Amino acid sequence: MKYVIGLVRDSHWLPTGLAFFRAKPLKKCGFYLALILSCVILLPMPAFAEEPNLAVNTETPNNYAETAVAGDSCVSNGHMPGIGMEAAAIADEYGLDFIARLGITLAIIVGQTLLIWLIWAKFFRFFSNAVAKSCKGKIKPFRIHKLKLLSSEQVINIIRLGLNVLKYLVTALLLYITLPIVFSMFSATRHIAVRLVGYVLNPLHDIFLNAIEYTPNLITIAIIVTVVRYVLRGLKFFAVQIENGKLVLPNFYADWARPTYKILQVLLWAFTLAIAYPYLPGSDSRVFQGVSVFVGIIFSLGSSSAIGNLVAGLVITYMRPFKIGDRIQINDTIGFVVEKHMMVIRIRTHKNEYVTFPNTLILNSSVINYNTSSIESAEGLILHTEVSFAYTVPWQTIHDVLINAALATDHVQKKPMPFVLQTGFDDFYARYQINCYTKEIDKVPRIYTQLNENIQSAFREAGIDMTSAHQYQIVTAKDDAGSTLVTPQTLPYNNPS
Repeated sequence: MKYVIGLVRDSHWLPTGLAFFRAKPLKKCGFYLALILSCVILLPMPAFAEEPNLAVNTETPNNYAETAVAGDSCVSNGHMPGIGMEAAAIADEYGLDFIARLGITLAIIVGQTLLIWLIWAKFFRFFSNAVAKSCKGKIKPFRIHKLKLLSSEQVINIIRLGLNVLKYLVTALLLYITLPIVFSMFSATRHIAVRLVGYVLNPLHDIFLNAIEYTPNLITIAIIVTVVRYVLRGLKFFAVQIENGKLVLPNFYADWARPTYKILQVLLWAFTLAIAYPYLPGSDSRVFQGVSVFVGIIFSLGSSSAIGNLVAGLVITYMRPFKIGDRIQINDTIGFVVEKHMMVIRIRTHKNEYVTFPNTLILNSSVINYNTSSIESAEGLILHTEVSFAYTVPWQTIHDVLINAALATDHVQKKPMPFVLQTGFDDFYARYQINCYTKEIDKVPRIYTQLNENIQSAFREAGIDMTSAHQYQIVTAKDDAGSTLVTPQTLPYNNPS
């Protein structure tokens, strides 16, 4: 052993062996085939030296098959020996000696080497270059809707990568076919050939038998899925008709059609899975059942908030507090509903800010819908603003000025007429509220701006000062301890007019 280790260490072959791993794939294939040939030559040598009668083999093909299969489970289970044993039977039938078998083996290896060379150097190289030249400029980028996933060059590279993978698969298939044929030519290696064939035939045999046994269950599952799909098509047809207003059901709103269809779709597929579960392969195994229970537990623990949002989304859907495009107010945020999902609601404010609200938050908050009040009512949405004036100004004058200012504002309805409410009395001034109607919900901030501008202009033209009626004087006094107290007091407002 020490002699062998020293020979390998001092040998100049070691750098060559390391350089092999950097060699081209074609050289590697030649090396593998040469290694196979060496094994074929060396393995039969001891048997040939001990039994000279092996030079001319007189056994029948059946005897050889029985000898080769004695220690292997592949053929003992009834599987066919394969092409390797057929080649051995032909060689035995013609009584070929060791040298002749060795020559046939060498011819097979040379032929396979030449075939692999043609596949690598000619066939696949030609196709790879043809794809690179002919498809350049013709293949479009791979897109999903407007999202560009792959460019044209990346698509071409993926095609060439697929050709390279196919090249390796074809080469591996040729080598796998060659090995049983080569090993079956000699009795000392014939059991290796049978085992190699069994590695493929045994799984294929089991898969084929299991597929035949599973066919009735597969037909049952196909029938169940087909029936459910046609039922869903019918439900979708009715949902579309209701959503488009062609089919009207009493006390069933059109915007309920799509979410109701989605709920029924989920329930039907869950029902289908429950029915088809016993017919699935491996459904009776404890591993399959354990994985199902594990997935259910993980889903239950990790989706509590998500389930809460889903339930809240269903409640909101059937409550109908708003719809897409409505101007709403949630807490202190006012904006337009742009997205409405089962988990969240997104609104766009007048400043083009997008705010996302979970459905659970919306369900527990108060929601003001400005569109609903303007659409369901013939009068429209009421806009209002407050002003305050001293008692020296007649209230009739203030009412007239405020109403005229509201009528001069764009998008304010003339009918019903704007009106003024006197909302309160303070010590030195009264508060007035102007109310006007509009149906232009998306222009509310601009309407308010113009209304305030018109109010200022109208009072300026009427010669009425809008200065706040608040005047203060500082009063000082002494408390019981002798300290000075400073107290602001409101003075009556004197109208300069």
